[in-house]
Amino acid sequence: MSVLEEILVAKRDEVTVLHQPTTRSVLQKAALAAPPAQGFAASLRPPELTEPHLRVIAEFKRRSPSRGDIALDLDVAATVSKYVSGGASALSVLTDGPFFGGSARDLQNARLAAPQTPILRKDFVIDPIQVYESVALGADAILLILAALPDDALLIDLLTLVGELGRDALVEVHNREELDRAKQLEVSVIGINARNLITFSEDLDLSEQLVSDLPMSITAVAESAIKNPDDARRMGNAGFDAILVGEALVKNSNPESLVKDMTSIVIQPRD
Repeated sequence: MSVLEEILVAKRDEVTVLHQPTTRSVLQKAALAAPPAQGFAASLRPPELTEPHLRVIAEFKRRSPSRGDIALDLDVAATVSKYVSGGASALSVLTDGPFFGGSARDLQNARLAAPQTPILRKDFVIDPIQVYESVALGADAILLILAALPDDALLIDLLTLVGELGRDALVEVHNREELDRAKQLEVSVIGINARNLITFSEDLDLSEQLVSDLPMSITAVAESAIKNPDDARRMGNAGFDAILVGEALVKNSNPESLVKDMTSIVIQPRD
């Protein structure tokens, strides 16, 4: 069984708990009563008539299956405040517990610390109740990983619900087949993840190849394997609008400065 399959088994158990009548009702009511979202997709696009600089989605994470423990004792509020001070356009918060050391409380604390910055809930969403939960927790955007969602009907239902709740989706792909599938969905933001979910190897060459096939109407986000400003510049030169950076930031003694360096990079428009 692959790590992704193990994660999805655990996630189905979590979904079962969320579907308990009382819990489901509370989450749905809270989501429907949630305040308007901060515009995640809009934050990744430069204002018109300005030089297009790389946008940074700064991620809070404690561990991962590929890297193990990264920063277990990191404080959410202090960390995301540094990200925002550095100029991050948006935040990403891992909420998976067993595999990434995250929690729903992490997202809530990030929301309190950065009330005006868009937040992406990064988790393995496989059921509509998780979309309601995400909005109830304060998320402005929800990650939808195509490798975890082989059923197109379910994927479309999730995208529809995300839109109905006034949120944005970041649709994540890992290969050309998934990219072609995502392009058929008429989504506004696509993340291209350089990490192979089976081997955990990283390939920025593939990211460069895939992004060239995205029209300018779609916001392209580079994910994984971005360790320094040189990697960030490489993605900007390839035509990515934004990068999602986690490990490099949480391990850096001055994440504010690293965000500033990355957001100073001028991007090259895709053909």
